[in-house]
Order: sequence, then C-alpha cells, then structure tokens
Amino acid sequence: MSTLNNITEPAWGAIHPGEVIADALDSANLTMTEAAKRLHVSRQTLHDIVAGRRPVTSQMAFRLGRLFGNGPGLWLRMQVAHDLATLGPEMQAELSGIEPIAA
Repeated sequence: MSTLNNITEPAWGAIHPGEVIADALDSANLTMTEAAKRLHVSRQTLHDIVAGRRPVTSQMAFRLGRLFGNGPGLWLRMQVAHDLATLGPEMQAELSGIEPIAA
C-alpha cells in the first residue's frame, strides 16, 4: 500500500458496487426494470449504477440494503473502497499540491 499523507490507497482494485448489484439481480431473477420499480428509481438511474457510471449514494445504499436485506453499510463500504482505489491515483498530482496544516 502507498500513502499520501493520511490517504491510503489499496494496492488492489476494488470493483464498482454496480457489478455486485448486477450479480445479485441475476441471482434473484429480477430484471433491471423490476428492480428499479422496487427501488423507486428510474431504470436509467439503476442502469447507470450497474454500468459503473454513477456511484451508490447514501440514499441508494438504503434502498439496496432494504431490497437485498443486508443494510446500507455494505453498499457504502463497497463504493468507498472503489472510490479510494480509483480516485486516489487519479488525484495524486492534485493532492501533492495541497500543503498540509500542522495538527
């Protein structure tokens, strides 16, 4: 693992939670349309998350947690792991230009 001040980026790539959602929908024999209806979101919103173009927000995590019976924490932790794995390296140059304050 490498660190940039207090930010630790995982050495492994974290998958986007949308991939897990797609597998869970398949296992439950739910179509994207039916799942979107149950989640009270548009089909396009769910499709964008499954495709990895949108993050799982706190509100969506609550919905997914209710639908799959596992609570919102799992979905938020997956999103955070994905964000740390992908955004950390992308932002490294920008972050190196920020001078930390003394604690």
